[in-house]
Amino acid sequence: MITSEQSEQLRTWFADRLPVDVYESLVEVAVDREEITVVGTLPANESVKAFRERTRQQRMEVAREAEDLYRRKVAWAVESGDDRILFTHLAVPVMTRLRQPERRVLDTLVEGGVARSRADALAWCVRLVGRNTDEWLTELRDSLAKVREVRETGPDRKRDADSDSDSDSQKSGSE
Repeated sequence: MITSEQSEQLRTWFADRLPVDVYESLVEVAVDREEITVVGTLPANESVKAFRERTRQQRMEVAREAEDLYRRKVAWAVESGDDRILFTHLAVPVMTRLRQPERRVLDTLVEGGVARSRADALAWCVRLVGRNTDEWLTELRDSLAKVREVRETGPDRKRDADSDSDSDSQKSGSE
């Protein structure tokens, strides 16, 4: 997870590199361990297909630079009204161990036609939780950012820095 400051720097990086005519406006730049997703407003009177074709080369150039710099794949999305259309994105496998009651939930979703497979059913569950607990998840992410900030200013940081400089001076004194 990255800090809100790093997230803002990433957003600024993309805003500075995307040509003005790619998006009507930059809505969001989201990041996780594998992927950066860039979301913008679809220009008025343009279809998603036309947008993708018109901006493909520009997006590919920015994505290559970002992938080299941030070591993450870049995904693209557009918003048009209440719709968000995501394209060129990753589907990353995750490992999990589920007991029978959890597997039965997934199997019920598959048997009921809600999902094609257990993997799809699990993704459906994650999306449902995300939608219904968005405020709580935002609060949790903010709390994690605060924990990271507190760790960075903790007493061990000063001691670690002091011991590093002591060992450096001992090394240079003995050479």
